[in-house]
Amino acid sequence: MNSQPKPSVPFAAQAVAFDELLASGKIPQDFLATEYVAQQFVERLVHYVLSVPAGSYTMAQLSHLLEQIDPRAQVFFFKRLKETSPESLKHFAPLYYGFMNEFHSLLFT
Repeated sequence: MNSQPKPSVPFAAQAVAFDELLASGKIPQDFLATEYVAQQFVERLVHYVLSVPAGSYTMAQLSHLLEQIDPRAQVFFFKRLKETSPESLKHFAPLYYGFMNEFHSLLFT
């Protein structure tokens, strides 16, 4: 029996256990390996936070995950959140203004 190594499954085809990531507060480095993969992770995170019932995670848990990603990906998170569900920004306002305050000088350069 010839055992060949299986090719790695691309990120886009992997199931991401966001509930576990939010609970542990750790994002595997594979999910942030390249700018493209990080953007895909953020895109999927946006859909997750908009899809799960209220109380499934806390803003502190979400904030902790966002702090681990590149600042450009953090801005992308809020951009996609706004594009996907403009009304959701009311719910995410404290988190949004906390992160955007850090990037105020970057937004106008």
